[in-house]
Amino acid sequence: MKSAVSITLSFLFVFYTKFVPLALSRVDEEVLDSNGVPISPCAEYYISQLNHDGPAGGGVELDTDGNSTCQVAVLQNYHENFPGKALKFSTEGTSSGGIFTNTALEITFDYHPYCASSSKWVVVAGGDDSFPAKWVGIGDAADHPGKKILSGSFIIQKHGEGYKFAFCATIIDNTCFSIGRIDDQNGRRLVLMDDSHAKVPFIFQLTISS
Repeated sequence: MKSAVSITLSFLFVFYTKFVPLALSRVDEEVLDSNGVPISPCAEYYISQLNHDGPAGGGVELDTDGNSTCQVAVLQNYHENFPGKALKFSTEGTSSGGIFTNTALEITFDYHPYCASSSKWVVVAGGDDSFPAKWVGIGDAADHPGKKILSGSFIIQKHGEGYKFAFCATIIDNTCFSIGRIDDQNGRRLVLMDDSHAKVPFIFQLTISS
């Protein structure tokens, strides 16, 4: 009996350590600002690029998309010293608590264009040929006529000395895509990365807005 129990427990231990760690052993950590302080949903933050590879650039801001007259597309400014618009982060469904890596987030600009329903980040799949990739915008379906808003969640992931954004799409079995950049007319539009896009994701640090 002891032998049978021992074999059973050994099998369970091997199964647990071999197959479960990817799902359960990952330790998420608090997202820190440039001073090493955990970021807060009560504060606003500027993004600064940390990419050592790829083109340099500044903070993120809003611009028009195609023929739209409303600023509903999220772009990185070309100029390194441009701080962009401040952002707020919160865990989906709440406005309190810490902000952790690999956790579904709501990301919003502190600036809300009068013509948009909100400044909340979404991912837009173009319904025309105005832009060749799935890109980051704001608002909802009403702000992007003729296009589709993808169902899913933004997350922040640790990457080297900084962080990167990713988007986990529920329609693709929660597959997560890094957020990269593609040159647009007035800046680098934030896009979901695949093999046709830049190999280097958008790596950044966060600086609290004073």
